[in-house]
Amino acid sequence: MAGTAPATKIHEDDTLLAFLDIRPITRGHTLVIPKWHSGDLDKLDPALGARLFAFGHRLAKAMRRSDLRVDGANLLINDGKAAFQTVDHVHLHVVPRHSGDKLSFAKGLLLRRPHDRDSTAAAIRAGLDRLADEEKETNA
Repeated sequence: MAGTAPATKIHEDDTLLAFLDIRPITRGHTLVIPKWHSGDLDKLDPALGARLFAFGHRLAKAMRRSDLRVDGANLLINDGKAAFQTVDHVHLHVVPRHSGDKLSFAKGLLLRRPHDRDSTAAAIRAGLDRLADEEKETNA
């Protein structure tokens, strides 16, 4: 992972990077990738895979709390060419969903057009902050 391609980052830590998909299916479609290369699930360290999914889960929860006002999310890994994996690096898709969005979702699969990246990323980051605040209140 050279970090040379343009990306709108949502989150970064020592092991993971989350950024908006450049060809999103829906507004807020985010990719979460491990910083260590694994071409497919067969080569992915299980503990790193658990962290990848745990952050995807957190991101989906944050999207519900964001100004995107999503009702759910699809979390998906395409593993291998047979499963339509087009990038040789494991990545988790977190695709925001809204109730009754089947037609717009199908349209998004075909068109894959970017949305306002800056406001979308800001909304998701705000959702992560809201989630962290909720967790602090719960643990206090």
